[in-house]
Amino acid sequence: LYLFIIFFSSKMKLKEVDRTAMQAWSPAEQHPIYLATGTSAQQLDATFSTSASLEIFELDLADPSLDMKSSCGCLSCRYHKLIWGPHSMTAGERVSGVLIAGGENGNVILYDPAKIIAGDTEVIIAQKDKHTGPVRALDVNMFQTNLVASGANESEIYIWDLNNFATPMTPGVKTQPLEDISCIAWNRQVQHILASASPSGRATVWDLRKNEPIIKVSDHNNRMHCSGLAWHPDVATQMVLASEDDRLPVIQMWDLRFASSPLRVLESHTRGILAIAWSMADSELLLSCGKDAKILCSNPNTGEVLYELPTNTQWCFDIQWCPRNPAVLSAASFDGRISLSSSFGNLDPFGTGQPLPPLQLPQQTAPQSVVLPLKKPPKWIRRPVGASFSFGGKLVTFENAKPQQQPGIDQQQQRHYVYVSQVVTEKEFLVRSNQLQEAVQSEGFISYCQKKIDMAQADFEKNVWAFLKVNFEEDSRAKYLELLGYRKDDLRNKVNVPGSCACVKCFAADGCICQVQLMHCSLADVDGLITQALLTGNFESAVDLCLHDNRMADAIILAIAGGQELLSRTQEKYFVKMQSKITRLITAVVTKNWKEIVQSCDLQNWREALAAVLTYARPDEFAALCDLLGNRLESEGDSLLQTQACLCYICAGNVEKLVACWTKAQDGNSPLSLQDLIEKVVILRKAVQLTQAVDPNAVGALLAEKMSQYANLLAAQGSIAAALTFLPASTNQVCGLWASCSPLTVNRHTLSKQRSLCSAHVQALPTEKITKKPIPEEHLILKTTFEALIQRCLLSASDPQTKRKLDDANKRLECLYDKLREQTLSPTIISGLHNIVKSIETRNYMEGLNIHTHIVSTSNFSETSAFMPVLKVVLTQANKLGV
Repeated sequence: LYLFIIFFSSKMKLKEVDRTAMQAWSPAEQHPIYLATGTSAQQLDATFSTSASLEIFELDLADPSLDMKSSCGCLSCRYHKLIWGPHSMTAGERVSGVLIAGGENGNVILYDPAKIIAGDTEVIIAQKDKHTGPVRALDVNMFQTNLVASGANESEIYIWDLNNFATPMTPGVKTQPLEDISCIAWNRQVQHILASASPSGRATVWDLRKNEPIIKVSDHNNRMHCSGLAWHPDVATQMVLASEDDRLPVIQMWDLRFASSPLRVLESHTRGILAIAWSMADSELLLSCGKDAKILCSNPNTGEVLYELPTNTQWCFDIQWCPRNPAVLSAASFDGRISLSSSFGNLDPFGTGQPLPPLQLPQQTAPQSVVLPLKKPPKWIRRPVGASFSFGGKLVTFENAKPQQQPGIDQQQQRHYVYVSQVVTEKEFLVRSNQLQEAVQSEGFISYCQKKIDMAQADFEKNVWAFLKVNFEEDSRAKYLELLGYRKDDLRNKVNVPGSCACVKCFAADGCICQVQLMHCSLADVDGLITQALLTGNFESAVDLCLHDNRMADAIILAIAGGQELLSRTQEKYFVKMQSKITRLITAVVTKNWKEIVQSCDLQNWREALAAVLTYARPDEFAALCDLLGNRLESEGDSLLQTQACLCYICAGNVEKLVACWTKAQDGNSPLSLQDLIEKVVILRKAVQLTQAVDPNAVGALLAEKMSQYANLLAAQGSIAAALTFLPASTNQVCGLWASCSPLTVNRHTLSKQRSLCSAHVQALPTEKITKKPIPEEHLILKTTFEALIQRCLLSASDPQTKRKLDDANKRLECLYDKLREQTLSPTIISGLHNIVKSIETRNYMEGLNIHTHIVSTSNFSETSAFMPVLKVVLTQANKLGV
């Protein structure tokens, strides 16, 4: 889910520090967060104290009180500027970096914050009295954190190397005329670019590679007293200048490519601006505080004031964003207090160090003025990237890449791109699915089955595909017998084996005695030969074997079943009726009672039972007998026999039972297992359609579920057209099963839309027929009259807009006709509508409009709002067109 932060509707004060001091946040890399304060120069507190201190406070948002925990402090001088740079920061240390202070006497001082917190007496790393006046401007280069720029009186600018602090550099020759440096700032995109500004309103951009100024910008009215300078966080050529002069309390946005005049001027303050702070986390947030006792947050790219932070009547002279937690800001005011506030909530955008504790805000005792929330969340809590899977295996992604700002173009107008990709995770599954569809389209079922036989690794898999292949060949029953191991030619060879075998006298067709040579074999072997002869329908050999073994009764009974000719050859010999292992088989052959054999046979001999059914069963009972044998095998405890039931169901052409049996026997959780099943089902269904008079769209519940799962997998891989071909024909099955199988809820509208985009071979879903009641005959004239009027108007109308209105009216009047069908309109409205019809018949449209007005004014609005406005449109157009 998209985490969207709702901003607080009023400023929430987090902490307070009772100090009249300059402030500096610890770098973004520092955790926990600290705020350093140094006594402000040229200011006195309420006690007129002249002492000065440098202190460090820890920001503990888990503490609900307004007080900040003071880590420690030291005696110091007073400061005009204080910054905390990340130079020499060491991972794992609790406090690191360097505190850099600009003093009253032209000195730049480096402090060790770790020693300050530890309470050491020697906290100064180094100091240098190089400037000739107060150091009012300091900034650290964000690319080379050892470089610090400072500015003071008489156009003095120095570049300090913290690794070699003794000798500073200058960016070039001092600007003329000599003036104070009130602001200084390193460019946020180009490391060798530096800007400085003075109270005169002039700003100079320096190129440190050339050691010279490259451009100067100034206000032509000479009323721009610069109190603040900040570079655009994202655009290298843009910066803002703030004016302290009450006559021109503005913030100017400059683009150095067009430096003749400001790009934009923000005029939200009513008195001079004392400080500005541009959020490094979101370039659309610029804080400013002024002598009008306001703290405003503006979008410098548009000039819009996003919100105003309520303050007391005292001015704020310094305001800063917290580098690590951009939702927190601090403001130092002349009432001797530094306030830490938040209007956004509490986040750790950098993800470094330990996570910040949950924000616990103290109870506010003083009434707070209402501040409108931001229209959109700050950039640091917007998703930098995002991704979502959609129906059909589509992956939708976006990224908020940093835009290259063009002059005069609002950032809100920047184009953002959404990418839609096709994700395929089951490549083998798709390949096999395509092969199956090609086989179905080309009707190459035999070659497809043969390929599956050749590729099969397991014997059972080969048998299944061999049984499926037989369905598309001639004399399929004989082929089934061969697959079960019964070949007529093989039996004939076993009976007529030359060599050292016993000679047996048998009756020939002409009644003479002939010699039949048999191998020396046991009784069991003879039974096996007779069984094979019977299972292959070779009555003559079966009778000869019975005669050889003196089984006269069996021979005579088989001779009767074999026909009159065979019976006449065996009538002369009888033998006493005797029991044997195959008596039941003989009985079944003679009486044609194969159901009893299938029901009672030993399941270890299931192949013989299936062979007998294949040989003798009538076409009308064949499928039922195969199903019966399959049911017995499936209900047996032996797992091997359970899987063999699939072969019986293939012979029977029972697709639904094949699905159920295969599902039990195989692991159907993986896409390839489902592919295995669908391949067999599709081929068997095609075979059944060729050989049996069945409805090709008839699908059982279990098969419908499997086909829906299969279609869902295809759709998830992007094969929408193929997926639609496997959907069940039943509307209820489509809606219900897809909703349960898919991670997304897919409705019929979505599927229909997808179908309209697909090609070749897509199976159309049946259209749902919606039956409406007829309009009562006495009110049918309303419908025919209104529709005829609209058609006359359409023929006369020339402009497309009028035609669109009339087409829309024709559709929306269906609501009236539905109400007529349901008879839900009051008699008064019905009567008025009939009067309108009479006015239409006489082409008196003004009278019709008057009747329309009367109906609307005297009836319930909810009863007529759906159709009366469009009826007025029709009457007005008819009057206008004169139809």
